[in-house]
Amino acid sequence: MANDLENIHWDIVIIGGGATGLGCAIDAASRGYKTLLLEKEDYGKGTSGKSTKLIHGGVRYLRQGNISLVLESLEERALLKKNAPHIVHDLKLIVPTYKWWENPFYGIGLKIYDWLAGKEGIGNSKILSKKETVHLLPNISQKGLRGGVIYHDAQFDDTRLLINMMQTAKEQGATVLNYHEFLSFTKTKEGTIDGGKINDTRNQKQYTVKAKAIVNATGVFSDSIRNMNKNTVSKIITSSQGVHIVLDKHFLPGDAAIMIPKTDDGRVLFAVPWNNKVIIGTTDTPVEEYSCEPKPKKEEIDFLLTHTAKYLTKAPSRSDVKSIFAGLRPLVKNGNTENTKSISRKHVIEVSNNGLITIAGGKWTTYRKMAEDTIDKSAIIAGLPYVKSNTECLHIHGYSNKILPNDFLGVYGTDADLILELIEKRPELKEKIHPDYAIIKGQVVWAIHNEDAKTIEDLLARRSRLLFLDAKASIECAEGVAEIFKQELNLSDEWKQEEVLGFTKLAKQYLLH
Repeated sequence: MANDLENIHWDIVIIGGGATGLGCAIDAASRGYKTLLLEKEDYGKGTSGKSTKLIHGGVRYLRQGNISLVLESLEERALLKKNAPHIVHDLKLIVPTYKWWENPFYGIGLKIYDWLAGKEGIGNSKILSKKETVHLLPNISQKGLRGGVIYHDAQFDDTRLLINMMQTAKEQGATVLNYHEFLSFTKTKEGTIDGGKINDTRNQKQYTVKAKAIVNATGVFSDSIRNMNKNTVSKIITSSQGVHIVLDKHFLPGDAAIMIPKTDDGRVLFAVPWNNKVIIGTTDTPVEEYSCEPKPKKEEIDFLLTHTAKYLTKAPSRSDVKSIFAGLRPLVKNGNTENTKSISRKHVIEVSNNGLITIAGGKWTTYRKMAEDTIDKSAIIAGLPYVKSNTECLHIHGYSNKILPNDFLGVYGTDADLILELIEKRPELKEKIHPDYAIIKGQVVWAIHNEDAKTIEDLLARRSRLLFLDAKASIECAEGVAEIFKQELNLSDEWKQEEVLGFTKLAKQYLLH
């Protein structure tokens, strides 16, 4: 592997395997550029795997007056629905109203949202009576309830889409590697960046690659890569932490989500049905230190539980929380960094005077447009022949319109048939990895051989979502999953023991004690 990487003079090397990095890899490779992507952990281990699971135009950006971002997001939402229909689907959201002015106020705002979506709209917003609201949200608190406003956006499974994006990038000709850390830049005599040193963290092998352009797509870690290039750069990234709690489905029966446009402290709060559970989020807490596994603060958990109790007839307690996860928003600094809620989610591309291209800011929904803009710029820096981006109409791996809503393999799209073929040949793979969940051994084997899963965390957190849905259940089946890895990859008992211990330690952070 090392020799192969070192013998190729890459057109574009991308650092970072989240939504933006993988989007860039797809865009660059589909234009015919020789592309290498390096992710030091696993795809989506950081911010991209910890979203609220919404593909949306951003109603709150409308309130901020950021019309251009809303328009861009709505356009990208439509493209994602077209290009990945097996993962991105429609979602009804309801704003419950408790004050006399809220129905007309939110009704008008959401009509503007419909109007901006134009022909790409999913459905028309509508003012609901109290009776209609209760019908759609049986567990909504009826004390003082006047009605609601229903509108439409889209929902997805973030790391399932990422895995399909990784497969798409490879199909387009990119080389994509997880567990490969970018260590340092190499430069010409004149100081221009011409490559970098890499460490394969699983085998502890280091090698040097040459590149015409390097893209820094590392989200909240962007400044550390910029510093690696020149250690005097001023910071462009600030961040806030968003925490989510996961509850059982009976807290929010039905298929509609709740959107609270303004809590006591001015935040937007969602309660979203997802994978037969309910995600409640999110918080917005400025943070100074960045980590792939940020830890929720007690006050953030209390905030989510107390606010959820205000809107649901049954108040959730700490013991009802099945899993809790936190992600960091990569925000580009503006003049007012004290208030992270007011920072625009518009993306920014910075090119250093020695050629490092940094893509920062943005949001999941707009990853494709961010990638297109970044590769346009990278092609100029690298002196590559101009090729127009074609990702607007490029289907994501697994593309399928034949999805049955209750089919647990539906999220695999066309790969579902291949998993079924696999379990036909090996009937023992039909067995579930946990009695309470539909995930089967066949999915584990598939992930090992076709989805770059290297650890049991890769499988339990991101190829399946069990860690996010039920942290306790994920610990209970860790040993069984590790045994499958051991058998499939011919690994040692020591490896298995270390894996189970490491994963259990991590999963305990997702539990409320």
